[in-house]
Amino acid sequence: MGFHEQLRRSWDVSGSLLCVGLDPDPARMPEPLDGDPDAIYRFCREIVDATADLVCAFKPQFAHFASQRAEPALERLCQYIRETYPDVTLVLDAKRGDIG
Repeated sequence: MGFHEQLRRSWDVSGSLLCVGLDPDPARMPEPLDGDPDAIYRFCREIVDATADLVCAFKPQFAHFASQRAEPALERLCQYIRETYPDVTLVLDAKRGDIG
């Protein structure tokens, strides 16, 4: 299935055009995750689980993950989204230079 077909399917299934960006910033995470080596993955997974029924897409921002050396967490998160929420489109935001 092509991207446009997948996105249209996501719109139809969710009834929504909402796309949730996943831009993890450890400085802004809840205190219970402080010091957790898996904090970035857990934080983003909780957002995904809390919003999956409301959105047509998730858009993780590669640069945010890379800035924390959390590429493995990004890979796990993408796999989790694909397996758990196959009707939600996954868009990897891989642009660079747009964050400080």
